[in-house]
Amino acid sequence: MLKKQFLCICCPTGCRLTAERENETVSWKISGNRCPRGAAYAQEELTDPRRVVTATVASDSPSMPRIPVRTSRGLPRRHIDALLNRLYRLQVKVPVHCGEILLENVENTGVDVIFTSDCEK
Repeated sequence: MLKKQFLCICCPTGCRLTAERENETVSWKISGNRCPRGAAYAQEELTDPRRVVTATVASDSPSMPRIPVRTSRGLPRRHIDALLNRLYRLQVKVPVHCGEILLENVENTGVDVIFTSDCEK
């Protein structure tokens, strides 16, 4: 029997989740969740884990040489290293505004990278 444990991060309750299955061909059985979001979170972690990525990009502004950015939602983990490498090679021209898209549809995932701060000239 395969068994994995998780701490759910969907809400402040922090349920301790257990995922079990007999073998590779049987679907996971999730327990320990107090709401349906916990079961969905565990299934996603088991099949396609995603993370919101936060980083900074270089700018041409002397007052703000690095500008914070983040993904618009969770990005599949397999794409995170490539995204970070791409972000750290960029240098953006100001002005930029909070919520403005820097990179659209990263790796064809539908996830955008957006600025999380304003930076004027």
